[in-house]
Amino acid sequence: MMQSIYNAVGLLGGIGIVVGVVLAAASKIFYVYVDPKILAVEAALPGANCGGCGLPGCSANAEAIVAGRTAPNSCVAAGPEVAVSIAAILGVAVEAKEPDIARPGCYYGVQEADPKYLYDGLGDCRAAAVLAGGMKICSIGCLGLGTCARACPFHAIVMGPDNLPVVDPVKCTGCGTCERVCPKHIITLSSVTRRILREYTTDECTTPCQRACPAGIDIREYIRQISLGDYLRAVQVIKERNPFPTVIGRICPRPCETECRRQYVDEPVAINFLKRFAADYERERGQRVLPFKAPETGRRVAVVGGGVEGLSTAFFTARLGHAAVVYEAGDRLGGLLRSAIARNRLPLEVLDWDIQGILDMGVEARTGQVLGHNLGVAQLLREGYEAVFLASGGWDSRLARGGETRVEKTLPGSALLIDFLRSARQGSAVVGPEVVIVGGGRLAAEAATQCRRAGAASVTVLLREPPATAPLCAEAVKALDSEGVRVIFNAGVIRIAGEDDRLSAVTYVDLDARVPVEMPAQTLLLAAGRFPEMIFVPAPAVAGSREGDAPVPPGAPDGVRRWVGVLPYKPATHAEAAGLYSSGDQLTDFSGAIKAIGAGRRAAASVHQLLVGIDPGLPATVVTPASEIQNVYAVENVAPEPRQLMPLAPAGAVQGEVELGFAEDAARREAARCLQCGLICYERHPGAPAAGEDLRRRA
Repeated sequence: MMQSIYNAVGLLGGIGIVVGVVLAAASKIFYVYVDPKILAVEAALPGANCGGCGLPGCSANAEAIVAGRTAPNSCVAAGPEVAVSIAAILGVAVEAKEPDIARPGCYYGVQEADPKYLYDGLGDCRAAAVLAGGMKICSIGCLGLGTCARACPFHAIVMGPDNLPVVDPVKCTGCGTCERVCPKHIITLSSVTRRILREYTTDECTTPCQRACPAGIDIREYIRQISLGDYLRAVQVIKERNPFPTVIGRICPRPCETECRRQYVDEPVAINFLKRFAADYERERGQRVLPFKAPETGRRVAVVGGGVEGLSTAFFTARLGHAAVVYEAGDRLGGLLRSAIARNRLPLEVLDWDIQGILDMGVEARTGQVLGHNLGVAQLLREGYEAVFLASGGWDSRLARGGETRVEKTLPGSALLIDFLRSARQGSAVVGPEVVIVGGGRLAAEAATQCRRAGAASVTVLLREPPATAPLCAEAVKALDSEGVRVIFNAGVIRIAGEDDRLSAVTYVDLDARVPVEMPAQTLLLAAGRFPEMIFVPAPAVAGSREGDAPVPPGAPDGVRRWVGVLPYKPATHAEAAGLYSSGDQLTDFSGAIKAIGAGRRAAASVHQLLVGIDPGLPATVVTPASEIQNVYAVENVAPEPRQLMPLAPAGAVQGEVELGFAEDAARREAARCLQCGLICYERHPGAPAAGEDLRRRA
């Protein structure tokens, strides 16, 4: 008996030993390394496994955070202190960030599509999308089967009576689940930052007028708000993309109206006069409407130039959460709006109202500050600004402020060609040993010769054109070569660099190969009527630098400030262009203030992208005039309705505005003329005769 027990114990012990050996070997063979950072991040998360981050549980989110696919503050169930703890584990900082919410982007439900289809047997948008794009003419329209609503883990989305998603902003956490399951990108995440940064794409339901507006204003929506009688909400929609609504309502060249589909029935909607009506309503009542603003980031940005572009840049920069300060050479803000437009078109009190609205966003202004005289780029960076944007204007602005006889050195080591030649002809030109001249023809050749006479050891002329179309003929190039001047064709300058108030290098690219080439330069001459819009930021830490890329600490005023100057991204119409003074860039002051506003938003977006490390590249689907998108070229079943006429001041009136603005009843009637377009849809006029149920909204 005892022997049997001993045998059993021995057998079990042997089995245990064998199992232990096998498990030990397996642990070595199948060992999976787990990053301790992932374990630490997962431990910091609340363990709710709610899916609000858009991932299946906290373990998956911890892996994504460490891999950089999601942010330290991506957990919607945790507070800001958890985000700070996770950031400390990763060795990074958490930027202030406003919450995202889902935003539907379709105007008409599936039952109103032309022709109408029923999704018999299908209950999921993704399955319906596989069948000929969802069995609808509109390639973008919502399929209306409610997949986003069923997928939302927080029940923040319901399908409305028109089969379009309706988002509850209180319940929505911005997890992005709805955005991921929608096969047509109808429902997307939205925030102040996203709306400022984004450019319209071909997979969005934009309207013809919106696409034609240089500022990209949501025209359809602000006119709808006017038709509903909510004029202040209309102003808020306008200010999402335009900080000068009262001004632009008076002076805009109105490219949007050229594209208005109402012209296929009678006349375009008076889009700009309606903008003026809403803006005047705000001003006359003194009820300042401010657009939404992201949380403060603690970052400081200097904007040089108090004209339309500079003020617009500061406005959008402030809305992105950064502290913006405008430095203006004159004694008043406004640029050419103040000096070059007749008062019966733009009264000064109207201009001052819009400028004050920009200042009310938290923008600070300092006048009488001339870059290159009583302040400089390096000085501003030394004072703690993390970026400096240059929007000093063109020759037009200099004439307006009486600076045509003064040589302005707005950029370190740089001058306009016209200023340099004036100094050279007077015998007072001073250049560095290495000179780069950007652009120009005969005058560039003359300047190159003058630089050599002034003692320059090296002179290079960079021309955007190839030799066949360049403004310098072969003989001129040969003559320059004989003087030791090098001419490089097909080149675009993309960056400059220097330290303190000195220029040290210029980087250009071959416009075909796009390969960057850096060349030393202490003097840069620009053959244009204006200094380019550029963003200056501290250079990355340089070996041997006493300060790296941090602001110079108090007590070290003699520290070297290294900087680089880069360009904002180009407008969508010229997205493929590169370098200074390319297609779409301004060579003199803007032909329309609305274009300067659009440029200001892009500049603010570019500054923000540099500060937070976002890829500035435009999406491949960005809308341009060459984009192939669905459209309509005829409108049916819309009853004619005459356009409201703008009331004018009595003949012979010598004071006040010529155009008096719409009264409320006229504005409401004009707003009702808007067809409330979508991509290929529009709203039939209620007074039109019925032409069959399926033509109610015709594609």
